[in-house]
Amino acid sequence: MKTHLIFIGNKFTSNSSLYEYIMRKIREKVDFIDSITYFKESDNSLFLYLEEELNSPNKLMIITSKKHFSTVGKLICTVTSDNQVLNENMLMPSNSSVFENGSYLLQYNDSVANVLHIDEMQKMPEILLHQEQSKAVVQIFEKTKEEVLSSLSQIAQTFDVNIDIILIVDGWLRVDIVSKKYGNISEFIKSAKELFPQNLIPTSNIVFYIIEKLSNANKKISFAESCSGGLLSYYFTKENGASKVLDGALVTYSNEIKENWLAVEHNILEDYGAVSSEVVAQMSEGVLNVSYADYALSISGIAGDGGGSELKPVGTVYVGASSKTHNASMHLSLDGDRNYIQVQSVLFAIKMLILIDKKMFFEI
Repeated sequence: MKTHLIFIGNKFTSNSSLYEYIMRKIREKVDFIDSITYFKESDNSLFLYLEEELNSPNKLMIITSKKHFSTVGKLICTVTSDNQVLNENMLMPSNSSVFENGSYLLQYNDSVANVLHIDEMQKMPEILLHQEQSKAVVQIFEKTKEEVLSSLSQIAQTFDVNIDIILIVDGWLRVDIVSKKYGNISEFIKSAKELFPQNLIPTSNIVFYIIEKLSNANKKISFAESCSGGLLSYYFTKENGASKVLDGALVTYSNEIKENWLAVEHNILEDYGAVSSEVVAQMSEGVLNVSYADYALSISGIAGDGGGSELKPVGTVYVGASSKTHNASMHLSLDGDRNYIQVQSVLFAIKMLILIDKKMFFEI
């Protein structure tokens, strides 16, 4: 049974922040979306599309605005030979089996549809469409996709689960696990952890996992960012509990600010340039000194689209990670546009943090 997501309304393609909020909430409840389709409010093909989808064995999630919520309900009633009734101050098909404020669930033949309305600056209504499959995620570091697939395939068969291995960045894999009919996900993860004791972390949200680990150990972290422009800080502060472990971060774009705020030595900047392992090492040390944190991450690079040179082309990034006992830096040659290079830089920094203290992050 496939899951199709349908957006009805211009705002869902033009208001990116609203769209991203909706997608975050959907991903919390729905394992996998097979397709996403967008319609304008005035699109005459919507009725025929709904008719075809409702007469097929599909799971539908239909997102629209409050203004067009009842219109969508009328179209569904026409397809299903039903009529609308007033429940919870909203019009919905009378055959709706479950409903909450702004959301209802309708079963028709072999299909099931969850219709929701949401507008700007409003809370997402309750998602009533659920997946039958149970799922889990693990993160694996410092192993290739081929190594992981070879090691986990037999275990997946033994415990009746399907696995999908996705590369996040080099040296970091995400493994999605879905239980089949008689699957045992917990035993699969236990066996996988025994195979990769210093490589596997059982979590779908690695940043939240880091926050919990640091919080439980009463540890703090700080950041010094240049080309990522605060994106690393955002990755942490968007998660609950970030204030327990992150006291602050410094975005130091210019050389003068690197010198004045982080005590990066002038001659180091002159000799090696701002985009260098020597500079990110001093950026990490500087932010550790001013914040008294236990860990520090630093990023400096050329995200583009311009600013590169023959020796340091666009995509050249250095990432540093430091603790009170260890220091490491990494030279990256990244491809993509400015935003993707920034994101990759942040992901590599997060990976370096985990690897700089394996005892902290891999012990469960």
